[in-house]
Amino acid sequence: MTAPAPGLEELAAIEEIRQLAYRYAYAQDFRDRQLLLSLWAETEEPVASPEIDVHTVRAEAERWFRKGPTVHFVGNHLVEVEGPDEASGSVYCWAQLDLGEEFVDQAILYRDRYVRRDGRWLFLTRRHLLWYGQRRPSNPIDQPPNGWPGGYVGRGTLPDGEGYSGR
Repeated sequence: MTAPAPGLEELAAIEEIRQLAYRYAYAQDFRDRQLLLSLWAETEEPVASPEIDVHTVRAEAERWFRKGPTVHFVGNHLVEVEGPDEASGSVYCWAQLDLGEEFVDQAILYRDRYVRRDGRWLFLTRRHLLWYGQRRPSNPIDQPPNGWPGGYVGRGTLPDGEGYSGR
Protein backbone atom coordinates (compact mmCIF):
# COMPACT_ATOMS: atom_id res chain seq x y z
CA MET A 1 0.00 0.00 0.00
CA THR A 2 1.37 3.41 -0.93
CA ALA A 3 1.10 6.50 1.20
CA PRO A 4 -1.40 9.10 0.05
CA ALA A 5 -0.01 11.98 -1.97
CA PRO A 6 0.70 15.05 0.14
CA GLY A 7 -1.86 17.83 -0.05
CA LEU A 8 -1.17 21.39 -1.08
CA GLU A 9 -0.70 22.58 2.53
CA GLU A 10 1.88 19.86 3.21
CA LEU A 11 3.74 20.63 -0.02
CA ALA A 12 3.83 24.33 0.91
CA ALA A 13 5.20 23.41 4.36
CA ILE A 14 7.91 21.22 2.83
CA GLU A 15 9.00 24.01 0.47
CA GLU A 16 9.09 26.60 3.25
CA ILE A 17 11.14 24.23 5.41
CA ARG A 18 13.58 23.55 2.56
CA GLN A 19 14.06 27.30 2.20
CA LEU A 20 15.24 27.35 5.85
CA ALA A 21 18.25 25.20 4.95
CA TYR A 22 19.07 27.37 1.93
CA ARG A 23 18.75 30.55 3.99
CA TYR A 24 20.94 29.08 6.74
CA ALA A 25 23.69 28.39 4.19
CA TYR A 26 23.29 31.85 2.64
CA ALA A 27 23.37 33.56 6.04
CA GLN A 28 26.55 31.67 6.96
CA ASP A 29 28.28 32.46 3.66
CA PHE A 30 27.26 36.14 3.57
CA ARG A 31 27.75 36.71 7.32
CA ASP A 32 24.16 37.84 7.78
CA ARG A 33 23.60 37.51 11.53
CA GLN A 34 20.11 39.02 11.39
CA LEU A 35 18.96 36.54 8.74
CA LEU A 36 20.58 33.65 10.61
CA LEU A 37 18.79 34.50 13.86
CA SER A 38 15.46 34.97 12.07
CA LEU A 39 15.45 31.29 11.09
CA TRP A 40 15.17 29.99 14.67
CA ALA A 41 12.31 29.47 17.10
CA GLU A 42 12.76 31.09 20.49
CA THR A 43 13.09 28.64 23.37
CA GLU A 44 13.42 29.07 27.11
CA GLU A 45 16.26 26.63 27.76
CA PRO A 46 19.32 26.08 25.58
CA VAL A 47 19.99 22.60 24.23
CA ALA A 48 23.15 20.67 24.99
CA SER A 49 25.92 20.31 22.44
CA PRO A 50 26.10 18.90 19.79
CA GLU A 51 22.57 20.22 19.18
CA ILE A 52 22.33 23.75 17.80
CA ASP A 53 19.46 26.10 18.70
CA VAL A 54 18.78 29.83 18.83
CA HIS A 55 20.90 30.12 22.00
CA THR A 56 23.86 28.46 20.23
CA VAL A 57 23.50 30.78 17.25
CA ARG A 58 23.47 33.88 19.48
CA ALA A 59 26.59 32.67 21.28
CA GLU A 60 28.54 31.36 18.28
CA ALA A 61 27.63 33.48 15.23
CA GLU A 62 30.43 35.99 15.68
CA ARG A 63 33.00 33.19 16.05
CA TRP A 64 31.58 31.41 12.98
CA PHE A 65 31.80 34.64 10.99
CA ARG A 66 35.46 35.32 11.89
CA LYS A 67 36.71 32.72 9.42
CA GLY A 68 37.41 33.58 5.80
CA PRO A 69 35.05 32.98 2.89
CA THR A 70 32.82 29.92 3.02
CA VAL A 71 30.52 28.08 0.64
CA HIS A 72 27.78 25.83 2.02
CA PHE A 73 26.15 23.77 -0.74
CA VAL A 74 22.82 22.23 0.34
CA GLY A 75 21.29 19.19 -1.31
CA ASN A 76 19.21 16.08 -0.63
CA HIS A 77 16.79 17.65 1.84
CA LEU A 78 14.24 15.12 3.07
CA VAL A 79 11.38 16.62 5.11
CA GLU A 80 8.83 14.68 7.17
CA VAL A 81 5.81 16.74 8.24
CA GLU A 82 4.69 15.20 11.53
CA GLY A 83 1.76 17.47 12.33
CA PRO A 84 0.40 20.92 11.59
CA ASP A 85 3.24 22.61 13.51
CA GLU A 86 6.02 19.99 13.73
CA ALA A 87 8.39 18.43 11.23
CA SER A 88 11.83 16.85 11.01
CA GLY A 89 14.38 16.57 8.27
CA SER A 90 17.77 15.48 7.05
CA VAL A 91 19.92 17.85 5.00
CA TYR A 92 23.16 17.04 3.22
CA CYS A 93 25.69 19.87 3.03
CA TRP A 94 29.11 20.21 1.47
CA ALA A 95 31.00 23.08 3.10
CA GLN A 96 34.16 24.73 1.85
CA LEU A 97 35.79 26.76 4.61
CA ASP A 98 38.67 29.21 4.39
CA LEU A 99 39.91 29.10 7.98
CA GLY A 100 42.81 31.46 7.32
CA GLU A 101 45.65 29.09 8.18
CA GLU A 102 44.02 26.23 6.24
CA PHE A 103 41.23 25.48 3.76
CA VAL A 104 38.86 22.66 4.70
CA ASP A 105 36.17 20.72 2.86
CA GLN A 106 33.46 19.14 5.01
CA ALA A 107 30.73 16.62 4.23
CA ILE A 108 27.89 17.21 6.71
CA LEU A 109 24.50 15.73 7.49
CA TYR A 110 22.18 17.97 9.48
CA ARG A 111 19.37 16.31 11.45
CA ASP A 112 16.77 19.01 12.00
CA ARG A 113 13.64 19.59 14.05
CA TYR A 114 11.26 22.28 12.78
CA VAL A 115 8.30 24.05 14.37
CA ARG A 116 5.71 26.42 13.00
CA ARG A 117 5.25 29.56 15.08
CA ASP A 118 2.93 32.41 14.11
CA GLY A 119 2.45 30.82 10.69
CA ARG A 120 6.21 30.52 9.91
CA TRP A 121 8.33 27.38 9.83
CA LEU A 122 11.55 27.74 11.86
CA PHE A 123 14.43 25.61 13.06
CA LEU A 124 13.95 24.27 16.57
CA THR A 125 17.24 22.35 16.59
CA ARG A 126 19.96 21.23 14.20
CA ARG A 127 22.42 18.43 14.81
CA HIS A 128 25.62 18.88 12.78
CA LEU A 129 26.91 15.39 11.95
CA LEU A 130 30.28 15.43 10.23
CA TRP A 131 31.23 12.64 7.84
CA TYR A 132 34.64 14.16 7.30
CA GLY A 133 36.60 17.36 7.28
CA GLN A 134 39.64 17.37 5.00
CA ARG A 135 42.39 19.95 4.67
CA ARG A 136 43.27 20.95 1.13
CA PRO A 137 46.96 21.02 0.28
CA SER A 138 46.58 24.64 -0.88
CA ASN A 139 43.99 27.37 -0.44
CA PRO A 140 42.10 27.94 -3.73
CA ILE A 141 41.43 31.56 -2.71
CA ASP A 142 45.22 32.21 -2.89
CA GLN A 143 45.36 31.88 -6.69
CA PRO A 144 45.95 34.71 -9.14
CA PRO A 145 42.82 36.23 -10.74
CA ASN A 146 41.18 34.12 -13.43
CA GLY A 147 40.09 36.97 -15.70
CA TRP A 148 36.52 35.72 -16.05
CA PRO A 149 34.81 35.37 -18.49
CA GLY A 150 37.97 34.56 -20.44
CA GLY A 151 39.53 32.28 -17.80
CA TYR A 152 38.28 29.25 -15.95
CA VAL A 153 41.04 28.64 -13.40
CA GLY A 154 42.08 31.04 -10.66
CA ARG A 155 40.52 33.41 -8.19
CA GLY A 156 37.17 34.91 -9.17
CA THR A 157 35.50 38.15 -8.12
CA LEU A 158 34.02 36.68 -4.95
CA PRO A 159 34.64 37.10 -2.05
CA ASP A 160 35.95 40.61 -2.71
CA GLY A 161 32.98 41.91 -4.67
CA GLU A 162 29.27 41.51 -5.35
CA GLY A 163 28.15 42.52 -1.85
CA TYR A 164 29.92 39.65 -0.13
CA SER A 165 30.92 40.51 3.43
CA GLY A 166 32.55 37.23 4.40
CA ARG A 167 36.11 38.44 4.78
